[in-house]
Amino acid sequence: MSCCAPGIEAANELADKGQSKIDNESIIAGSIDLKDGRRQVELAVPDVHCAACMRSIESELSKLELVELGRVNLSTKRVKVIWRTQNDFAPTELVDVVNKAGYRAMLLEAEDENAKDKTFGQLVRALAVSGFAAINIMLFSISIWSGADASTRDLFHWISALIAIPAVAFAGQHFFRSAFGALKVGRLNMDVPISLAVILALGLSVFETANSGEHAYFDASVTLLFFLLIGRTLDHLMRERARSAVRNLASLAPRGALQRLEDGNHQFIKLNQIEVGMQLDVGAGERIPVDGVVTKGQGEIDLSLVTGESAPEPIEKGSVLLAGATNLSGLITMQVQKPAHESFLARMVSMMEAAEGSRAGYKRIADRAAEIYAPVVHVLALVTFLGWGLYNGDWHHALVTAIAVLIITCPCALALAVPIVHVVAAGRLFEQGMMMRDGAALERLAEIDYVAFDKTGTLTQGKPRFVEMIKGAQSELEMAVRLARLSNHPFSKTLASAHKDVSAIDFDEVKEVGGQGVEANCAGDVWRLGRAQFCGAQDAGEEGLSRVYLSKNGEYLASFEFEDQLRPEVPTLMERLRGKVSGIVLLSGDRKAPVQLVAKQLGLSDVHWGLTPQDKLNQLTALEAAQHRVLMVGDGINDAPSLQAAYVSMAPSSAADVGRNAADFVLTRDRLDQIPFALTLAKRAANAVKQNFGLAIAYNMVAIPLAIMGFATPLVASIAMSTSSILVTLNALRLRIDAKERKIDVPRSSEQKVMPAE
Repeated sequence: MSCCAPGIEAANELADKGQSKIDNESIIAGSIDLKDGRRQVELAVPDVHCAACMRSIESELSKLELVELGRVNLSTKRVKVIWRTQNDFAPTELVDVVNKAGYRAMLLEAEDENAKDKTFGQLVRALAVSGFAAINIMLFSISIWSGADASTRDLFHWISALIAIPAVAFAGQHFFRSAFGALKVGRLNMDVPISLAVILALGLSVFETANSGEHAYFDASVTLLFFLLIGRTLDHLMRERARSAVRNLASLAPRGALQRLEDGNHQFIKLNQIEVGMQLDVGAGERIPVDGVVTKGQGEIDLSLVTGESAPEPIEKGSVLLAGATNLSGLITMQVQKPAHESFLARMVSMMEAAEGSRAGYKRIADRAAEIYAPVVHVLALVTFLGWGLYNGDWHHALVTAIAVLIITCPCALALAVPIVHVVAAGRLFEQGMMMRDGAALERLAEIDYVAFDKTGTLTQGKPRFVEMIKGAQSELEMAVRLARLSNHPFSKTLASAHKDVSAIDFDEVKEVGGQGVEANCAGDVWRLGRAQFCGAQDAGEEGLSRVYLSKNGEYLASFEFEDQLRPEVPTLMERLRGKVSGIVLLSGDRKAPVQLVAKQLGLSDVHWGLTPQDKLNQLTALEAAQHRVLMVGDGINDAPSLQAAYVSMAPSSAADVGRNAADFVLTRDRLDQIPFALTLAKRAANAVKQNFGLAIAYNMVAIPLAIMGFATPLVASIAMSTSSILVTLNALRLRIDAKERKIDVPRSSEQKVMPAE
């Protein structure tokens, strides 16, 4: 693809073929209103292929005063822009500045869905042509090296020229167009010196052949393209793998939904037009468009996207629905709770995109090095040319040496060192049921030496069973049930679910206090449901059971006991973690007795109970002060501050929204045994990045001085440079082999011991 074809014109050419034309209205229609005076839009930029491309676009967007964020994702070839809306700002300016940087920009709906296949086909055809030409030219070169006489040598040179010129013209299009586009807008990218080296080598060879020169370098120019194309093709395949995962996830969302109107009729609305509170009808076999709750109907739903389990789950009135799940039977009516851009499916897609598009530490180093490459390599080549020419007066030799320097200094290996590893690692994690927020989180995960766990909903299943009410009459139970319906805590959900027949009442004011409970006003009375201290009670629950308390105006009235079950995979998980980290700590807001019982079952000695959200933060701070790198695993609202503050954090799929949003990693299956795999993969990914940097640096330290001193011909330079890029890519691909730690499946037993819950 062209790296810098005219943006707005090219996009409008697509419009002439039946695609949407780019104008202010179409951009607004394809954007998201963030409800705070800002809008967000994603544009397809199919021609970006390197760090310099990303930097160019982001630099131009940052010059717009109203643009708050302009971030390019190399794998998905998209740019996300957030801008402040003002009457005098035309959204087409966003497209114009991307065009000014030298890249096409188009609306996502105008993006060519077959572009990836076309690009791959172009690369493969170019690779085949360059490979075929290189082999044949090399055969003629061997004959010349073997001592062919002058006339035979000239003949073979001309035959090589006839092969090389069309081969370079065809196979080099990918680099020539990119270089021309960059120069056209006054910029340099990595393809400029590559194209210059290939053209100079070819031109010098034709000149030598026309003048019966002894040496020609057709083999160097064609072989250089051949090896470069191998690297570009491997890079393309890896990025397409990541892009396909994102595309496959995004494709799970339907184009729109049927809105049920007040008069009972229906109208079809697009996905981005769905608003909170709308009533939607979803038929059998259809996917849930956005997150919501069932208001009418019942049946079964496929939640394999969320849990990884293929067994259907029953749904009824009040059941929560997540975008991307499939309604398996019967018509259901749902009420929308979140718009499309905030749905579960959208969050998964965003995390997949962010995994490669992040600005991780190692990646920033590589990007910065790649940015300064083009001017540095041109200076080196020019100094080499002038130095040799002035030194011995042999300008022919000076030019050959300068061409070798141009070729051998290409930083393709350095540019690939980090992103190729993150792409492969993100793919492996996704296969194992884990979403990575960004590459920086992966780098931090490789450094952790301590793991902190929440208890309820994390180590336990988070589905407590209501046992009995202690002290209190039926009226207290009914009021507790009404308060429980206002809370997202597992105990509250269980209590409400166990007493669905209790009538509802209206409360004047409701608030949920993280880590404490829920408070509501009714007819001037203040009711509380939650922890003992929150409700003014003395904690006197039985060992192995947990209690929730009810109070009125600060007076304790009743308590309710619950029991919970440990996740079946947790005992084995702890054994596997002990071989990978120096310590495991349990941080719980529950009472002493239940927490200690869980700790005893799991063999944990570092245990803390009765913690508020601030207490958990203090514990993490203390561990950090002791020079520990802590991985926090939690799921509740009260864990969100800890997840946000921890060095690295994870949340299971069952976590509350605020917990998932705060975590660096989200487990898409309702199991925890992916954690050891992630630790192993993170460490191997970190090693792979360091190895790639080492390969790239070692190559440059050896190759550049040799090329400047004239010890590397253009052919040798092309083979050396391309081999370094291929080695970096192959080294990253080892993650798919080395990181396949056997996953231990723990059978779900019906005879599990009852574990306490918070």
